[in-house]
Amino acid sequence: MAHEVQKSIARQSLLLKSLPEQHVGTLLSHAIWRVYERGETIFLQEEKAQAVHVVLAGWVKLFRMSPNGSEAVVSVFTRGESFGEAVALRNVPYPVSAEAVSPCEVMHIPIPVLISLMKEDPEIGISILAATFTHLHSLVAQLEQLKAQTGAQRVAEFLLNLCDCEAGDCEVVLPYDKMLIAGRLGMKPESLSRAFTRLKPIGVKINRNHAEISDISVLRDYSVSDPTET
Repeated sequence: MAHEVQKSIARQSLLLKSLPEQHVGTLLSHAIWRVYERGETIFLQEEKAQAVHVVLAGWVKLFRMSPNGSEAVVSVFTRGESFGEAVALRNVPYPVSAEAVSPCEVMHIPIPVLISLMKEDPEIGISILAATFTHLHSLVAQLEQLKAQTGAQRVAEFLLNLCDCEAGDCEVVLPYDKMLIAGRLGMKPESLSRAFTRLKPIGVKINRNHAEISDISVLRDYSVSDPTET
């Protein structure tokens, strides 16, 4: 039996929170709850899709491997976020691989259970489409970042999203290693290091897996308009 805290987190995910309670209860009763260690594979690219996934704790990355063996990070998900909805609707293999990048807990909802409920109530399909649209919107935002922002601006925005306050100074913990941060932001590790260096004059200091930000407002202004580019 899954812990009530885990169920509460799952209920707040985009996939489940808009559904009537009786459907949520059904999905939770059929869900599979797994704990993964850092570096453990959740599923592989081209593997037959079996479930839709909700992260309950930790971080999970989705990535593709190119024919030459290089890795392209597609997205990174954390607590309360779901993935795999579009594959569930299309009944096709996973187009990406998923890996735990920290110790994490994931809830897996078997696809046959979702499909069965969708036949009973179209609201299930609408909820899945809403989650899929959110993923698409996120990918469009990532593309916009790559096209419109410098590497240092992308890093600045990444750090701002980790802050739990709106102004003043702040210290944040980098949620995963710098290589993954670079991949997530469409950069090479050496480019990430240069970006951190460019942020030093505006009060950002990186100390291992911590970032000390002296003034959030200054960093926010920089993320919108890099003075070295104007």
